[in-house]
Amino acid sequence: MKPPKPLKIGLLPLYVRLYDDHWPELRERVDAFHHAIAGALRGKGLDVVAVPLCRVKPEFEEAIARFESESVDAVVTLHLAYSPSLESIGALAATKLPLVVLDTTPTYEFGPSQLPDEIMYNHGIHGVQDMCNLLLRRGKAFQIEAGHWSRSDVLDRVVAGVRAARLADGMRTAKVGRLGRPFAGMGDFEVPTDMLRKAIGIETVEFDLTDGRTTFAEITDAQIDAELESDRERFEIGELDERLYRQSTAACLKVRQWAEQHRLTAFTVNFMDITKSSGLPCMPFLEAGKAMDRGIGYAGEGDVLTAALVGALLSVYPDASFAEMFCPDWENNRIFVSHMGEMNLRAAAGKPVLLEKAFPFTDADAPVAAYAAFRGGQAVYACLAPAKDDGYTLILSEVEMLDTQGWDRMPEAIRGWFAPRLPVSEFLASFSRHGGIHHGVIVYGDAKPALERFGELMGWRVVSIG
Repeated sequence: MKPPKPLKIGLLPLYVRLYDDHWPELRERVDAFHHAIAGALRGKGLDVVAVPLCRVKPEFEEAIARFESESVDAVVTLHLAYSPSLESIGALAATKLPLVVLDTTPTYEFGPSQLPDEIMYNHGIHGVQDMCNLLLRRGKAFQIEAGHWSRSDVLDRVVAGVRAARLADGMRTAKVGRLGRPFAGMGDFEVPTDMLRKAIGIETVEFDLTDGRTTFAEITDAQIDAELESDRERFEIGELDERLYRQSTAACLKVRQWAEQHRLTAFTVNFMDITKSSGLPCMPFLEAGKAMDRGIGYAGEGDVLTAALVGALLSVYPDASFAEMFCPDWENNRIFVSHMGEMNLRAAAGKPVLLEKAFPFTDADAPVAAYAAFRGGQAVYACLAPAKDDGYTLILSEVEMLDTQGWDRMPEAIRGWFAPRLPVSEFLASFSRHGGIHHGVIVYGDAKPALERFGELMGWRVVSIG
């Protein structure tokens, strides 16, 4: 499936008109440094919207208006000299776009032996100080990263900040569909939907599957045939009852159309509410995996909060997957992760296999699900936990997802193992000591720096384990 759209920034170069009036010859080198930073950020994978150097209010207002019209994920500021803050603060404080301040200079060493002329090209830091003071006084949030642009990791930190900005926007604008009620008795993820809207911004679209009057769009045989043809390309097909397979596919397509109709960023299903009178003939396990593959979040059992988190994470990390820690492997210092029949298909090691799944919980028919092992690789296990006083804790754990080796007796299960950085006993104790819930997200890659900033932007308590 298509990857997330590239991260896009507006690079705002701050300068002062005084220097153009008195020393116009400075601009050649100043412009060259501006272009070098833009090129370096593009080299980090960012789509950079560049504007000419901004010196006075109208130029800043024009630049911010362009960034807004191009829907950038964040504005990255770059002081190329001292720039009086009252020229830029109006536009910066008024925009809803997130700000990431890049505090850097072209020259690495600046000791007594340095040429005096270098002062003119390397004094932007006090412009940063002027601007940040005004941003704080105006109540405009910002991130700031400082360091030499080519002799430190400052640009990587800026990229992490831009990722965090997109994640925060995705969380605050999440629209989550809930099919059925929250699973009875599960209290750790349960937060009233009005509180989710008030505290975070999550909009919940509730679809009651228990009233016997739920209606979904009709699915045609042609739609089912097309989906089965697609399945043959991406899955190993096990022994399936044709009627059940087509019925399960129809259920999945109904949920897909419902999600598209409501423009959902994520959805969650309580499998206990899938019955013959629910409007769905079986649990749409397969659609959960396909939806995450397409960038739509998912969580089980009516968990709106984690579903919203998965949807936001997928906007930056397309291989992220809903998961649960199931069983500790004390002997081998690893933890088994799984769920009934849902995983992001992009995270699978090899082709998933399609099989019928026994469903003894209600009178619904047996569904078809895709089973696979999670592939190995560096990852973060992320958990967003409700906390006291209507707060939230984002718990982050760097882990190593392990390739499945040896005799695998679980081919008909979603399965994976991760090794935490601590002994399993210490890891599990710490996780629960901080209130970790039983739903989480596997986020592949070096995601922790961006996720830490994401939590900070959201105003959550951020805890790193190990």
